[in-house]
Amino acid sequence: MLAKETMRLIIGVLLALQLAWLSGCGQQAVNSPYLAAEAKDNVLYTAFTQRSPKYLDPVSSYSSDETPFTYSIYEPLYGYEYLQRPYKLTTRTATEVVKPYYVDQNGQRLPDDAPGEHIAQSVYDIAIKPGILFQPHPAFAKDEKNQYVYYPIQPQDLEGTYSVMDFEHTGTRELTAHDYVYAFRRLASPRVVSPIYAFFADHIVGMKDYGDQLRAQDREADTSQWLDLRQQGFEGVEAVDDHTLRIRVMGKYPQFSYWLAMTFTAPIPWEADRFYQQPKMAEHDLSLNTWPVGTGPYMLTESIRNRRHVLTRNPHFRGEPYPCEGEPGDKEAGLLADCGKPTPFIDSVVFQLEKESVPLLGKFLQGYYDIPQVERGDYGVAMTVAAEDSPDKAALYKERGLDLRTLAESQLYYFGFNWLDPVVGAGDTPEQAEKNRYLRQAISIAFDWEQYVTIFQNDQGQVAHGPLPPGVRGYQTLPEGYNAYVYDLKDGILHRKPLDEAKALLAKAGYPDGRDSETGAPLILYFDSAGGMGSSAMLDWMRRQLQQLGIQLEIRATDYNRFQEKMQRGVAQMFMWGWVADYPDAENFLFLLYGPHARANGDGENASNYQNAEYDALFEKMRYLDDGPEKDAVIAKMVAIVQKDAPWMFGYVPNSGGVYQQWVKNAKPTQMVRNTLQFLRIDTDLRVQKQALWNQPVWWPLWVVLAVLGLIAALAWRAVRARERQTIQRSE
Repeated sequence: MLAKETMRLIIGVLLALQLAWLSGCGQQAVNSPYLAAEAKDNVLYTAFTQRSPKYLDPVSSYSSDETPFTYSIYEPLYGYEYLQRPYKLTTRTATEVVKPYYVDQNGQRLPDDAPGEHIAQSVYDIAIKPGILFQPHPAFAKDEKNQYVYYPIQPQDLEGTYSVMDFEHTGTRELTAHDYVYAFRRLASPRVVSPIYAFFADHIVGMKDYGDQLRAQDREADTSQWLDLRQQGFEGVEAVDDHTLRIRVMGKYPQFSYWLAMTFTAPIPWEADRFYQQPKMAEHDLSLNTWPVGTGPYMLTESIRNRRHVLTRNPHFRGEPYPCEGEPGDKEAGLLADCGKPTPFIDSVVFQLEKESVPLLGKFLQGYYDIPQVERGDYGVAMTVAAEDSPDKAALYKERGLDLRTLAESQLYYFGFNWLDPVVGAGDTPEQAEKNRYLRQAISIAFDWEQYVTIFQNDQGQVAHGPLPPGVRGYQTLPEGYNAYVYDLKDGILHRKPLDEAKALLAKAGYPDGRDSETGAPLILYFDSAGGMGSSAMLDWMRRQLQQLGIQLEIRATDYNRFQEKMQRGVAQMFMWGWVADYPDAENFLFLLYGPHARANGDGENASNYQNAEYDALFEKMRYLDDGPEKDAVIAKMVAIVQKDAPWMFGYVPNSGGVYQQWVKNAKPTQMVRNTLQFLRIDTDLRVQKQALWNQPVWWPLWVVLAVLGLIAALAWRAVRARERQTIQRSE
């Protein structure tokens, strides 16, 4: 009997394996991490690698891993044209990008061309599109008596509730100017943490006093109770009517419009703020940081911390049209094919945790991720470099039809000279200032930044000739904007000046062959490095650049905190730092060299502590100017001044880029546009086809197993038959 049971078991295993083989013979890949039907769904799959987004409250959010969520859920007044470069402001909830009007200290209106120093306030009256609705949310839910269903809510009613999707009832209402007013007031609230409050308090009329007042009141208040910000406000932000927002900015600050494209200024309904401030909400992980409330194209419908998050189409979104204008080449690339069609195109976006990069890229190459990571621009760069280094990878990427694109973006890494240093800085006398300038210019020629980009950036970047990167107004393309103190232009081609010219400048600086002309002592310069022991390949490369001039370079390596302290005190002689654009205006980079912003004098971003009276005067003039030829001319003068003074070696602009599956349409790498998910489209049929093609199972091991099991079954059958014959013979 035991042998017969064994036979039945073996036959059952064989049948099961045969069924498994038959079930895998269809078009769906058998190793898919998703259900078979999900590949056909209008869903984009991507990953995140570190942690779940910490802050989804727009007042607090400032991290790049949070922006795919916040800019898809919330809508500031403005945004950027998706395809156009240089970046151009456009509307999101506003009806137009408005120009402010100006008033003097007496409140009298001034002409549009009034001098900036005469302007006391810039007043922005911004009309908001009617009919915009918030996403469905329990904070808006009302009963038949027009009473809020979930306010007040009893703590016991939250038992087992850890998601807004667990609430049975939801509601919505129209967006109004009052929601933006409430959002600006929350920026000043002592109950929330905002990295941008100090900036707005310095620019918006009455905001600082309002914040101070709220903090004073909150010290005496019961902080467990909701702080109703509707009860008191300030002059700087007010609702003229339900669909008109008025913002008063101190003085003239044309760049303020760019800040209205950031989610810091996204609308917040008071109902949501009140809803989440109820007792026990925080204990159930219910807050604006975890379950935001917006009017954007998507809403968060699933959130499992450090595992999975899902954005789903907002059923109340009005369907903004896809853009019809771009830059040259966009039409040929198919980026205008969806002109005028309502967005978003994708129903859901799934973010899945991948702790390691190897399995993430492996699944991407198998077709199971449509984009590796939405917010990361380094995948396109890394895979481009990998394809250049490895013919096998280049062939694989080509066979997969991957869309790999890299481009120089609005960021800059520079090598700074400390203006307070007696050797490389401003100098105490005009004669010493001139000698120090010759020294900086000589070093600028000797440092071969083209070689640096090739070695340390794998050619994924471009050498900078000034303080402005591409994509910023005032940036001049080469060769027009070249640095004539470092390069020669011959027959339209730029050449770094020969080393002999650098040595001649070094001699004029008082250091022939790298030695002090008076004492004969070798010239020793110091580079402050944040972290490391000073022996990396990059630091060795820097030493070799100066050795060409006979200059010795010593590395002073410290941890980052100590480095920051030295920078704050203005005692670092030379250093390397970078800046990424917050908005595409020259002011966002030129202020890094503005004298009153010197880091050693306070807490400014002028890390070189550069001081030049002419530059500062031009900066103060430029910041008042509207975009136009006059502003461009002032910017050009400022760039020329710092090219001559050389407070920086301008370093390089690193590339960023994207990598997309061939079925992802309308993808365009960008640093400034954050609501990109709204414009992407998926060809799901092509995805299913390619996943099946790239993940075809290898069946021969199964056939070997089946053959072995068949042999075992045959032998077992013979053994059973032999035993049965022996049993019959004994019984006879």
